[in-house]
Amino acid sequence: MNLSIKPIKLKQQSVIPGFGLTMGITILYITLLILIPVAMVFVNSSTLGLKSFWEIAASPRVLASLRVSFGTAFLAASINAVFGLLMAWVLERYSFPGKKLIDGLIDLPFALPTAVAGISLTTLYAPNGWLGRLFEPLGIKISYTPLGITVALIFISFPFVIRTVQPVLHSFDTEVEEAAACLGASRFQTFRKIIIPELLPALITGFALSFARALGEYGSVVFISGNMPMKTEITPLLIRTKLEQYDYSGGTAVAAIMLIISFAMLLVINLFQWWAGNRHKMR
Repeated sequence: MNLSIKPIKLKQQSVIPGFGLTMGITILYITLLILIPVAMVFVNSSTLGLKSFWEIAASPRVLASLRVSFGTAFLAASINAVFGLLMAWVLERYSFPGKKLIDGLIDLPFALPTAVAGISLTTLYAPNGWLGRLFEPLGIKISYTPLGITVALIFISFPFVIRTVQPVLHSFDTEVEEAAACLGASRFQTFRKIIIPELLPALITGFALSFARALGEYGSVVFISGNMPMKTEITPLLIRTKLEQYDYSGGTAVAAIMLIISFAMLLVINLFQWWAGNRHKMR
């Protein structure tokens, strides 16, 4: 007669409450802060009807504002992705005087009021400003142009790429680079085939955060853009203009259009991030 003794499994105690309670709190939190406010945008805009909604979406002023908002936000995020990676590399791989000061200054746009940033940048890049007067003889105008909007968006969103790439660089084992060098790989080959695949998911995350932050910016852009319809008017300003004119349905319709496009673009970015992460793990 064989008697098998089953091991006694002790229930592991969790520091926080169980799955059911924490999942319920999570869903409630997301519902109250995200789902209900977003749903109200579509509920208010639904009163217009499909025909009126499409007329607003296809109006030249709305299309022009969407081009300015999405174009400048995408350009600013792309520039931040390149230079953010460079700055994160310098801060993690090199030691130099003033390193901690520079690392602390990177977070300044998080704490600085956007209105202060907008006024400062407008004064700096105006035709009679310290930097604007240098570009004026070259025929380059920064303030009150899409270029000025891009500069403001770069300023307020550049910390995101740096702060997402830094932890990955910090945890990256430098012995892998040394092994690649011993096997005859050049610095460029090591960077392209070993470092970049490791950093790509974090870099895409930083790009997405920078793009989302720039897309919703209002305070700094409203000063440096000049707010000229069909030229430098951003979509958030157009929404506010409609609300000030008591056109609540029109304002929420423009907000719904911007929300749909933003969600679609962020979904594509997240899918690309997922693909890049899985592709790197399969290697």
